[in-house]
Amino acid sequence: MSELHAKDTHAKALAINLQASIYGSFAEIGAGQEVARWFLTVGAASGTVAQTISAYDKAVSDDTYGAGTRYVSRERLLAMLDHEYKLLTERLGPARGTQTRFFAFADTVATRNYKGDNEQHGWVGLRFQTQPATDPSDMLLHVNLMDPTAQQQQEALGVLGVNLLYGAHHARGSADEFLACLSDALSIDRLEIDVLELSGPAFAGQNVLRKRPLIIDRGRFDRLERFHADMLRAGDRTLRAERIDLRREPLGIVEIALHPVLDDDAPDNGTLLARIESALGLAPALVTDLPEAYQLAPYLRRYTTEPLRLVGGVSMLAHILQSQLYDELAGSLLEGMGKLFASNVKFYAYPMPRAAVTEALGSGPSRVRIADSKSAVVGADDLILEPPLHHLYRYLREAGWIVPIEA
Repeated sequence: MSELHAKDTHAKALAINLQASIYGSFAEIGAGQEVARWFLTVGAASGTVAQTISAYDKAVSDDTYGAGTRYVSRERLLAMLDHEYKLLTERLGPARGTQTRFFAFADTVATRNYKGDNEQHGWVGLRFQTQPATDPSDMLLHVNLMDPTAQQQQEALGVLGVNLLYGAHHARGSADEFLACLSDALSIDRLEIDVLELSGPAFAGQNVLRKRPLIIDRGRFDRLERFHADMLRAGDRTLRAERIDLRREPLGIVEIALHPVLDDDAPDNGTLLARIESALGLAPALVTDLPEAYQLAPYLRRYTTEPLRLVGGVSMLAHILQSQLYDELAGSLLEGMGKLFASNVKFYAYPMPRAAVTEALGSGPSRVRIADSKSAVVGADDLILEPPLHHLYRYLREAGWIVPIEA
């Protein structure tokens, strides 16, 4: 069987082992050495495996990767990749760096406990070189383990790890090819991948966000209305009118927020897929689990340093100015606004029908209301905020961080 068309997990692991230029380490916490086991047992492991480690003890794990993060988290996964990749290249780079494509594989996982009452999930990641002596790229996955026993969950994780390492080197040419490779010998009944992050030079031609000025329309998108396209076009015009140096063409994207500000009721998988398919007819779609808008900028800053422009209706602007959304922050609303508008971020406020804004604000207590007027359309300057919030809003408007745009 050709290594480029290997489907069997054994064949994939062996194909990697037989490629002497692919060499790295495995760090696994929480589900045994299930991925490393494949490469150690299929034969020719010395061609691939530099080291395996399983830092189960919390004190050992903290001493190796640093304390202060949850053990099954993206932060812990990145700490593992940082540590293992740095150690590998420092030790082996001088001797074989010009002939070797180094990698570090890591996972931190919680499989089913004895009672079966825990969250059974994990973070899986790979840092790898596509060519010797080049900058590495990352693949990060969050997985939900669906098998009924811990042993079966461990087995599924082992297969996924082999698929990931094989796919990174042999199936990353297209999204369809890579996703098909990732799911070989697995099914949705065994393992669900709900986060897949790709970054680095291996994906420079595939990441549409990379180094792009972005105009982001975020929401639930229960229905895709004409005004969504109108807002993105208006946002594009407004950004260009700022007359700043844009190194690449602005890109409008649709962010489907699973837990948005306006509603935290996440859709089921079928509904979500239907919304994604509909959104893709308008613009590239991004699915996030970020409840508040201020959390979006740090995520996007991993891919671009260009201007970020949130575009939304006046009702969304009114909602993000509600202080209760920021109760978990030490600085409450002030800190939330600082995080939202940091690093070249602005909010483009799109006008809305008065009736729609009134309905969105509801009849309950609010620190934001709309000015009385005969106009059927409400813009950003028609919002009236209670003291002392009106001072902050005036500052954000006059500083140019909140910008009214025309339909």
